[in-house]
Amino acid sequence: MSRYRGPHVRISRRLGPLNGLTRKNSKVRKNSPGQHGKDISKQKIGPYNRRLREKQKLKFNYGLSEKQLLIFVKKARKSKGSAGLALLEMLEMRLDTVAFRLGWGNSIMAARQLVNHGHILVNNKTVNIPSFVCKTGDKLSLKPKIVKTEQIFSSLSSCPKFLKLDPLKTSGTIINVVKREDFTVLVDELLIVEYYSRK
Repeated sequence: MSRYRGPHVRISRRLGPLNGLTRKNSKVRKNSPGQHGKDISKQKIGPYNRRLREKQKLKFNYGLSEKQLLIFVKKARKSKGSAGLALLEMLEMRLDTVAFRLGWGNSIMAARQLVNHGHILVNNKTVNIPSFVCKTGDKLSLKPKIVKTEQIFSSLSSCPKFLKLDPLKTSGTIINVVKREDFTVLVDELLIVEYYSRK
């Protein structure tokens, strides 16, 4: 299945707030999508449906296809420690996600477009691959020609602790490994690992 390009608020109504998908979470109604949508908190959810929803939160929040997410899950299984935490760490260290967390774009998709168009430098080199995994110590910066465009700067009030943003907001550095409390989306990573346990 290809990457989702449909209405974002519809997904937020079904799965809950997803900061990487849209900034309209505060205005989203609490009932599920559709004319006769029911209150999400009162719906009965079975074990499989719960695991599926947690997986979908991750998929839609980071704007991944099913194939891409499966690749990250397989890599996370090979790493030491918790596979669920390793999966979230890898997704948070993607170039498009780091750019979004630095305040460049109102969503991860908007930040991905900046990367695709070659507007972001990593260690003074142009990188146009959104899935590029950044490392501690990497410095990201915007090209001078795009800095003049004020629309690319989001209204994020604060920068996460694992990133350091310069006062002009045109460059930032990854100073530490991302922690559990700094993740973009609130999910139960164990349920996601369980969902992919037979794949």
